[in-house]
Amino acid sequence: MTSSQPSGLGAEYADTASEAYRAALQVIESVEPRVAEATRKELEDQRSSLKLIASENYASPAVLLTMGTWFSDKYAEGTVGHRFYAACQNVDTVEALAAEHARELFGAPYAYAQPHSGIDANLVAYWAILATRVEAPALAELGAKHVNDLSEADWETLRNRMGNQRLMGMSLDTGGHLTHGFRPNISGKMFHQRQYGTDPTTGFIDYSAVAAAVREFKPLVLVAGYSAYPRRINFAKMREIADEVGATLMVDMAHFAGLVAGKVFTGDEDPVPFAHVTTTTTHKSLRGPRGGLVLATEEYAPAVDKGCPMVLGGPLSHVMAAKAVALAEARQPAFREYAQAVADNAQSLANGFLKRDAALVTGGTDNHLVLLDVTSFGLTGRQAESALLDAGIVTNRNAIPADPNGAWYTSGIRLGTPALTTRGFGADDFDRVAELVVEVLQNTQPAAGPNGPSKAKYTLADGTAERVHAAATELLDANPLYPGLTL
Repeated sequence: MTSSQPSGLGAEYADTASEAYRAALQVIESVEPRVAEATRKELEDQRSSLKLIASENYASPAVLLTMGTWFSDKYAEGTVGHRFYAACQNVDTVEALAAEHARELFGAPYAYAQPHSGIDANLVAYWAILATRVEAPALAELGAKHVNDLSEADWETLRNRMGNQRLMGMSLDTGGHLTHGFRPNISGKMFHQRQYGTDPTTGFIDYSAVAAAVREFKPLVLVAGYSAYPRRINFAKMREIADEVGATLMVDMAHFAGLVAGKVFTGDEDPVPFAHVTTTTTHKSLRGPRGGLVLATEEYAPAVDKGCPMVLGGPLSHVMAAKAVALAEARQPAFREYAQAVADNAQSLANGFLKRDAALVTGGTDNHLVLLDVTSFGLTGRQAESALLDAGIVTNRNAIPADPNGAWYTSGIRLGTPALTTRGFGADDFDRVAELVVEVLQNTQPAAGPNGPSKAKYTLADGTAERVHAAATELLDANPLYPGLTL
């Protein structure tokens, strides 16, 4: 499946990339050799483990090298052509390129490339919605052009109005993200929030139930999107639900942006034509640098464009440059092959679990991830995650609907296919991965702690970790990471 790898990830650029990284590490080593050694070790660890964390991937050397440049040295608060610092013409070039590629890739009227992360992108989106829907009309009512023109009494009224708006998003335990109104998160504190869930029997979103909850609560912002929901969403229906109460539909597609970019999600499953504001990360399934994007309609674009200094610090110009490179890669035909392979491989992984009688939330998947309920193995998610790591399989524990173990220990593990698909894994490989995961879990037993039963301690049957690690190594060796790259 090497044809789906981004330019520079395969062997054709191995000599050039090797030379670049060896030189860079020599320079680093001359100042702090421990950092250079940790960097080498990180590549070694990533090459030798089955990476199944759904939110991780492998960026191309072109993307990675772009981040290590003197763009890192430049302050560039403001927007393209309108900076608060001088000599930003080159930053303007790379930011404009990143935004151009994002608009073309997703078919969005407007794109903002400055957010440092997905959480920052969501904060920009929330405050842009508040500025557009609440602040601007209030200023017009008061006959003011800017908040600085308000009296203290009017300012207090506006602050109270902006701080008492309503938001509804998917609950954390049914697959939503903590930034979708989870109370301990800032999103749950800046809004009067309520959450919708999934059908307790099927685990699927019940759109009629969501509609009823929205009619009753009447939120200003309805958030759609997920971090651990293994199914697709009908965004046309979500827009209808939002429109009925005059809510702004915001979609967080951080997890599945690569499937949108790769045209796996089209029609009603493509959020961009239906959302007023769409946010995403640029890593995960999009396979770029760690960072965020905001896409928006023309109505919200002016407020989004004020993300810095509204809630963001100075843009990370070196990361924006890397975003431009990654988004250019995602516009190539090979990326569509990759995105389809991610979805196909997730089906193979899910089927591999199901035929071995493992329990999956919603009974399967139709996106890039599966959520495995480990209670049938007598384990917590924390125990399962740790035992799998002992055997060279990297996952993350995750809550399942109505999870009795809470968000720390959990009752599930989340597994995704983007990273190993980048390495070239195919359907048969993922069936074998499912077999190895089940083998580890079947050979893991809860262990008692000093004060009785423990949700974290476990024992792994003798020889299991070594046997599974050896089998995983066979798969990894057949699908090398950055083939030919030597340090």
